[in-house]
Amino acid sequence: MTENNDKLVGELTKIREILDSHFSRTQQIVDWNVANAFMWKSEDKSFKPVKNVNAIPLELLKGIDKNIDLLFENTKNFSKSLPANNALLWGSRGMGKSSLVKGVHAKISSSSKNKLILIEIHREDIKDLPDILNELKQNTKENFIVFCDDLSFDNDDTTYKSLKTALEGGIEGRPKNVIFYATSNRRHLMAREMIENETSTAINPSESIEEKVSLSDRFGLWIGFHNCSQEQFLSMILAYAQHYKIPAKEDELVSGAIAWAAGRGSRSGRVAWQFITDLAAKYKINIY
Repeated sequence: MTENNDKLVGELTKIREILDSHFSRTQQIVDWNVANAFMWKSEDKSFKPVKNVNAIPLELLKGIDKNIDLLFENTKNFSKSLPANNALLWGSRGMGKSSLVKGVHAKISSSSKNKLILIEIHREDIKDLPDILNELKQNTKENFIVFCDDLSFDNDDTTYKSLKTALEGGIEGRPKNVIFYATSNRRHLMAREMIENETSTAINPSESIEEKVSLSDRFGLWIGFHNCSQEQFLSMILAYAQHYKIPAKEDELVSGAIAWAAGRGSRSGRVAWQFITDLAAKYKINIY
């Protein structure tokens, strides 16, 4: 009997140590003054400061002026604790969706009197949103943008339900000092085949589809990104070259950029940056 009791006490001690360790991690004190941006680390439930954010100046984002104005105004209102919407930036790849979020944050956080913090969460960690929001609402001195890049959901993925609840905040409502920004190539965040599969297999397909499609309705601000024209593409190239002082003639830039885009089979902000990176290397100019 004594031996069994000793084993039981030993097992209970191990369980207590595990729980104490988990509790200490989730209750850690975060110093929000060390940076304007953080990354959520799911493995230990912590916020990792990012002191140098890879942000492109807004003036270098060409061909999306209206999108810049929409997100900038929404974010500026939020930084002043005024009403603002969760935002979904959707559309063509490489057209500056994530660059716009980081660029807007950088500009506003550098000039705003109120603390504005960007927190990036990986798509696979969406399940942690309740823990994140619970932590952020305790810090009423700061305003937080929770940002998820390239957000989408596939078949048999139910984590979208966590996002739906987080966006509306359940019976408590979304914390007033937190807003959610996401980028996606999909307007409704769901693959087309995922929605079509619901149509063919669900007992009541219309209700099942409505539950999934309604996720994007939780975002009050939709900002669409579309394929750019050659004129817009070249304006990006010329703006980058001028900003980084690349001493190439305009005809060299234009002909080179057109050939580069043809080789890639597409035109976008990402392709423009890749061309400039290659060109800068030839001229031995450090653009990082």
